[in-house]
Amino acid sequence: MSEAATNLESLLREALAPVEPPEDLVERLEGALTSITEMAADELEAWELSAMRDPRNWARPAAALLVGGAAGAALVLLRARRRAQDAPAGVLDVRGSAERTLRDIERETRRLLGGR
Repeated sequence: MSEAATNLESLLREALAPVEPPEDLVERLEGALTSITEMAADELEAWELSAMRDPRNWARPAAALLVGGAAGAALVLLRARRRAQDAPAGVLDVRGSAERTLRDIERETRRLLGGR
């Protein structure tokens, strides 16, 4: 029984070994999120307000708003996290790090919204 337990343990260690993500994963994810955000914005721009009187027409703009908002928020967080990782980190400077992260989130949000 001990040999079977050792074999099972080695199989589990091999199966659960950490896997490094591909180098270009962040760039691909950022590109996909940017594309989704732009498509959602284009979809919302295409709708006319006169067509919004009928509630049956609300599904597509609502979906575009939700999907675009989620993709935009994920994009903002992804870029802020990357900046936080690139910056020199100090364990004692937690407050400064949090302030820089909030400023990065604000800057990226303004950039995505077109400087509004």
